[in-house]
Amino acid sequence: MKLSIALIMIVLSLFVLEAARHDVRIDQFHVGTTPVTKYKAPDAEGPTVLVAHGFAGSQQMMQGYALPLARAGYQVYTFDFLGHGRHTEPMSGDVNALDGTTRRLMDQTEAVLDGLPASAEPVALLGHSMATDILARVAGERDDIGPLVLISAFSQVIDATFPRDLLLITGSWEPGLRGFARDAVQMIDPAATEGETVISGDLRRRAVVGPLSEHVSILHNRTGRAEAVAWLDGYYAGQSDLRILPTGTAILGLLAGIVLLFQPIAARLPQRVLVVPDMGWARKAMLLGPPALLTPLIAVPLTPEFLPVLVADYLGLHLFIYGAMQLAMLWAFGVRFGSFNWLAVALTLIWCAVFGVLLDRYAANFWPTLDRVWIIAALSLGAIPYMLADTVLTAHANLWRRLLIRTAFLVSLGIAVALDFSGLFFLIMIAPVLVLFYLVFGTMGRQVAVKTGPAAPGVALGLVLAWALGVSFPLFVGI
Repeated sequence: MKLSIALIMIVLSLFVLEAARHDVRIDQFHVGTTPVTKYKAPDAEGPTVLVAHGFAGSQQMMQGYALPLARAGYQVYTFDFLGHGRHTEPMSGDVNALDGTTRRLMDQTEAVLDGLPASAEPVALLGHSMATDILARVAGERDDIGPLVLISAFSQVIDATFPRDLLLITGSWEPGLRGFARDAVQMIDPAATEGETVISGDLRRRAVVGPLSEHVSILHNRTGRAEAVAWLDGYYAGQSDLRILPTGTAILGLLAGIVLLFQPIAARLPQRVLVVPDMGWARKAMLLGPPALLTPLIAVPLTPEFLPVLVADYLGLHLFIYGAMQLAMLWAFGVRFGSFNWLAVALTLIWCAVFGVLLDRYAANFWPTLDRVWIIAALSLGAIPYMLADTVLTAHANLWRRLLIRTAFLVSLGIAVALDFSGLFFLIMIAPVLVLFYLVFGTMGRQVAVKTGPAAPGVALGLVLAWALGVSFPLFVGI
């Protein structure tokens, strides 16, 4: 039954995701060192739209907007910011100064604009999160920019007179950014509400909310994407008869189907009975409390800085100390990890690779450039001990215990951020990556662990975690 459900979910999801790409030509090229992708329907000669992703994002994450805009007749270009996705040149500069990292990203965006084919009409800009500030500032420096569509926006340059044509889209679960968008519209009309278009002279502004969406899922929210197409049509006097496909639901269905399909496959692995000593609540508490509290106290003062990725070196150290403490206590409590099953390692890694291929095609960058390989190898030194301990603890645990075990680690990272907020702030953005990892790869690893013991899947998941972290966060070098 599960096999049938999984296959149906996969087939239906792939049908929707491929339908979204149907009749859209996708070409990749470079402007200088920047990877750029063009989305264009056959014979479409509509206005140019430049689309930019947010922090720790990639070109692939913006397909939810790029594809329907292309199908509506626009010529759409996406690109990877410095250090992101498959861009091999790192971000640099002071992230807290306008003439630092922000200026470098603005210069990169302007270089991409200058490298695109000449457009007879003003270029539309569409961006998410971090990119909203970059695009707003770029628009203020050029006279060839038309409408702006800013998703989950924040920017101090937005005022009552600039930008002249602005659509703001936020998720219903983004209260702070939703308030910012509402305030931006009320700069023109204090009585304006969400969903109302305000026009004053040549000013046009609107704030809309995508239901049931947060900072990432807003990128595939159907309401937001339909509003974006309609807004650009309004500026360029176009009229698109376009159905916005549920690509967000399809991505979730595809990934869930891949996870479900793995269970009957893992069930065919040879059974290895592993006797796990019964530990009381006192020992279970020791396995979570001391590592969560002591790891940041040990790791934060050390402040390692040798990996050219934001907070990656600290995270690798945190993972190593946390995992090593748990492994040492497990060994002292008489817990053994069983024999090492190479077939289980190969199966886990192959299935994770299948997952990664699909994720990379439809949702987010998952494949590293060569300069990230050594970063992934360094992160694995911490990720393997951590995931080995995690797999031992969660293999035979119920849902609530697994939730407690993973929450303890997230709390430990939170303590580290509190101890050094300015230096480790970006660890906050690790949380969504870890939650997705637990839900997807952690679930598949547990299915192997209950059959073969935790040793093989623990090591495999450590490698996958290092990979996921190594490709998620941007390359960065200091000033």
